Amino acid sequence: MFSPTRLLSAGVITALCAGQAQAFYLPGAAPHDYHDGEPVNLYVNTLTPMLAGTDNARLKSLINYDYYNPGFHFCEPEGGPKKQPESLGSILFGDRIFNSPYDVRMLENNGTCRTLCTSEIPAEDTTFVNDRIREDYALNWLVDGLPAAEMKVDLKTGDLFFDMGFNLGNDDPPNHETPLLNNHYDIVLRYHTPSPGNNRVVGVLVWPSSRGGDQTGALDCDSEVAPLAIREGEANTVRYTYRVMWNESSTPWATRWDNYLHIFDPRIHWFSLINSLVIVVFLCVMVSMILLRSVTRDISRYNAIDLSEDVQEDWGWKLVHGEVFRTPQNPMILSILVGNGAQLFAMVGVTLLFALLGFLSPSNRGSLATVMMVCWTFFGGIGGYISSRVYAAMGGTNRRKNSFLTATLLPSFIFAVVFLLNLFLITAGSSGAVPFGTMLLIVLLWFGISAPLSAIGAYFGSKHGGVSHPVRVNPIPRQIPPAPKYLRPWAAMLLAGVLPFGAAFVEMYFVMSSLFASRAYYAFGFLALTAGVVALTTATVTILFTYFLLCAEEYRWHWRAFMTGGGSAIWLLAYGVFYWASRLSLDSFSGVVLYLGYLILLAILDFLVTGTIGFLATYWAVRRLYGSIRID
Repeated sequence: MFSPTRLLSAGVITALCAGQAQAFYLPGAAPHDYHDGEPVNLYVNTLTPMLAGTDNARLKSLINYDYYNPGFHFCEPEGGPKKQPESLGSILFGDRIFNSPYDVRMLENNGTCRTLCTSEIPAEDTTFVNDRIREDYALNWLVDGLPAAEMKVDLKTGDLFFDMGFNLGNDDPPNHETPLLNNHYDIVLRYHTPSPGNNRVVGVLVWPSSRGGDQTGALDCDSEVAPLAIREGEANTVRYTYRVMWNESSTPWATRWDNYLHIFDPRIHWFSLINSLVIVVFLCVMVSMILLRSVTRDISRYNAIDLSEDVQEDWGWKLVHGEVFRTPQNPMILSILVGNGAQLFAMVGVTLLFALLGFLSPSNRGSLATVMMVCWTFFGGIGGYISSRVYAAMGGTNRRKNSFLTATLLPSFIFAVVFLLNLFLITAGSSGAVPFGTMLLIVLLWFGISAPLSAIGAYFGSKHGGVSHPVRVNPIPRQIPPAPKYLRPWAAMLLAGVLPFGAAFVEMYFVMSSLFASRAYYAFGFLALTAGVVALTTATVTILFTYFLLCAEEYRWHWRAFMTGGGSAIWLLAYGVFYWASRLSLDSFSGVVLYLGYLILLAILDFLVTGTIGFLATYWAVRRLYGSIRID
């Protein structure tokens, strides 16, 4: 059975590093061998809201906070916290990694209870801390690239797995009206020894607990004490303690992520994939029957007519052969959308290919977003080329303006939306706000690389010219009869969009949880297959609706094909609202704006990609259709 967990834990590396043989590792994925007593750095990351383990749990916030946010008053290292270097994708996804004061050394201090520091939480910050506990915030640590986790049991299978992150506190404590703050951490580091004296970290587990009592007396981590409740409106003294325990494991370094990337119910993914395949096979059979039976019969009848006779025998879709390639309204805007959609499609395809090959290992934090940004930047030439050729094929003449807008319109819109959302993050004090330097880097990538490549692509597209059409366009447009209700634009979008969305709606839950609930997405194998099925479904259903449209003597198919192909974005938007109602409980205005902003942006990008697939597939089908008949 296909195992996406093996995929993301670098299955290629697994095969190459068996035993003690010399092995090749992907960049950034080589193991670090620790000698006895060598320091093991423990880094802290942002605090993120998390979904509790219950089925009816809701996400209560979308705001991330720096670990060293002044409101928490966590212990700081000597000399102050130092920010660690991060990739572009890691920064965009909200990672803010700093060093910590925890003293961890390989195979030392085993089970010794130690005081980290004693901190004072002033009265004005107690409400802030308790609110974060009520919102189920989680601490995120990193040791040797592995996230700290809590060990849990899958109730359906009984398998043990590591749930990344651990609770800041307890929101529903027994016999307490206020939340409890976790101020003691039992850190269990699992290690593997491939050769004597060389140890590798293969697991990081943390059991947090709340320990109250005398915060300045003798240290005893094993005694039974009352939990620590943060009293609001008064100063609170908190002593943070920890102990490190080492646990030897038989898990090799190459498969250490398998415990983290746990599939709760693989049958859900298989059900989604089988459901998608059934839909696409059904559509392909339907389209094949139409093309092989109806269209072939029509072509044979048309070609059998004696064109020398002065008899008009046209009917059905052949009636509009002189109109079907007429220039649509706003051809420049349509070509710009198609060009940017082609650029996005290429970016998604290459990113999924890298993920399937194991290059986007979870040990390389932010690698997914980094690859997406790099692909988007360097595929600007594809967008410019496609846009230029489509614009020329539709009779456009202002090619310089088309080239300029293709390179600037969509990036400017996305940048403006992200900038506005970033202002809300800054106002809320979130660490997820993109720094100014990163914003400037993205603008430089856009203007310095993507825009020039788009201009180069547009030049070659103009040089190759537009796609030739098999039939001429009549000088006088013909009248269009009223179309059936199901072929009207919005109805066609809804009807056609439900099929591609139905092929992917099960997988959408995991994608949404990854984007908004800070859960790692790992099923790239299922995602790639589902994306392929969605693309094929979008193409076939758009061709089908366009054929019905032409049979109804409606020849304005260009915009219709793009909108029909992008109809799944409407259902994606509706699913996002349903996900909000069923899994989110956002009380702040900033959280609502952020969720809706990112959801609308996601729907727009989906509309561009699927609309482009539908338009290009329909363009190909229409040219083949009208190129198969004789026209006088």
